[in-house]
Amino acid sequence: MYEDRQKDVAVHDEGKGAGVAHRGIAVAERGQVATDRYGNPLITFDPRAESRLRLKIDLYIIPTVSLLYLFCFIDRANIGNARLAGFEKDLGLKGLDYNRVLTVFYISYIIFEVPSNALCKIIGPGWYIPAISLGFGICSVGTAFVHSLSAAAGVRFLLGIFEAGMMPGIAYYMSRWYRRSELAFRLSLYIVMAPLAGAFGGLLASGILKLDHFGTLHTWRMIFAIEGIITIGLSLIAFCTLTDHPATARWLTQDEKDLAIARVKSERVGTTEILDKLDTPKFLRGLFSPVTLGTAFIFLLNNITVQGLAFFLPTIVRTIYPSRSVISQQLHTVPPYVVGAFFTLLFPYLSWRTDNRSRYFLLSAPLMVVGYIIFLATENKEARYGATFLIGAGAFSFGALCNAQAAANVVSDTARSAAIGATVMFGNVGGLISTWSFLPFDAPNYHIGNGLNLATSATTFLVALALREWMHSSNANRERRNVDVEIEGLTQQQVQDLDWQHPAFRWKP
Repeated sequence: MYEDRQKDVAVHDEGKGAGVAHRGIAVAERGQVATDRYGNPLITFDPRAESRLRLKIDLYIIPTVSLLYLFCFIDRANIGNARLAGFEKDLGLKGLDYNRVLTVFYISYIIFEVPSNALCKIIGPGWYIPAISLGFGICSVGTAFVHSLSAAAGVRFLLGIFEAGMMPGIAYYMSRWYRRSELAFRLSLYIVMAPLAGAFGGLLASGILKLDHFGTLHTWRMIFAIEGIITIGLSLIAFCTLTDHPATARWLTQDEKDLAIARVKSERVGTTEILDKLDTPKFLRGLFSPVTLGTAFIFLLNNITVQGLAFFLPTIVRTIYPSRSVISQQLHTVPPYVVGAFFTLLFPYLSWRTDNRSRYFLLSAPLMVVGYIIFLATENKEARYGATFLIGAGAFSFGALCNAQAAANVVSDTARSAAIGATVMFGNVGGLISTWSFLPFDAPNYHIGNGLNLATSATTFLVALALREWMHSSNANRERRNVDVEIEGLTQQQVQDLDWQHPAFRWKP
């Protein structure tokens, strides 16, 4: 029978700082819950101690994962920069061959998404994330030596296998350290590297192309080789700096470890353990949660735009400024990404302060809608270039918001790994679609690609609105359920396996 326990040790003396968490950790280590049966936390914390701990975690974790993700995105998207520097011509690509090379990447990227996140949980993110970073760094270097369509496609397939685990793996890893409300902004601090990769990637490619050669390599081959070597170096550093979870962090004191574990656990209704074993019922709860599926579909729609920008913005800029030099065209891709990076941080920051994510879905989507209307309505170069800023402002924040939304609406660690993996997998289906959204015969104005993105942006708004209303309606129905009656007679394990189906659980819009 599910019992209400540990109330006598649950309330901390706020005057004792981080050390008060030591009594709360008894809840985590002795198989006891940190909430009552109605989902209310049994533990209170000193806000100043939490703030100090949060800053320390930020400084130790975020720089490493941010740099890894920066070069993950660069190693994926630098093919767009290489295209301007002669990639297609040197490999003899014709017609839709470039789109085929992009598509191969997404086939492996989608297939290995959920299995990769399950493997990340089993091995531990402190080892797994650096290992796959090393893998895609090597693949990037390998791309510098391809001489045919089949070789390029083969390396891109391998790249997709290794990169599949990065976004969901880091999001899952960070969910072990942060509260629900804090997570979206922390995710944005590494996901902002996606638009920055577009900006920095353009600058880096411009700088690399000014070199006469790199060893025996020239032009676009230097881009892949140099950027891949940087990735390999960062991955080797990450093996030394990342740690699986708070309990194994050498840079936390025992009181800080206790506090880190207890505060995360205090938000998980009916849970006796933070890091559970891979559990099939909870894994399926994470995969098939209505909020997971709805959020994943939103991310699919959004990724058609985000990945389309990554692969085709240099091409779009070339159609707007056809007489400019290659380096000038590369540099013109930078400003829209800088604006996108600003909004990637702004909306998740507001999400953190308001503990709400769905409202920022509804604010972001209209920016993309307006941008694509401009693309379709005019051929004025300045207006079309300005539209890329609106699209960037609306598109890039969804990465942090969607992953945080999926993580916030399940309970267990197992369900969280599944929910985030499924969300990113759906997003990558959108990436696959994006590789066929801007086709050669549709140049130079790309009415098909822009029309598709207008439709997906508008649909994103409608789906986000419907999901938000459903969550509020479902919560109202849950208020009428009798928690005591529904969990009467259940064992502790059965209660934990309920996950989001626990009657005391509430959706978090």
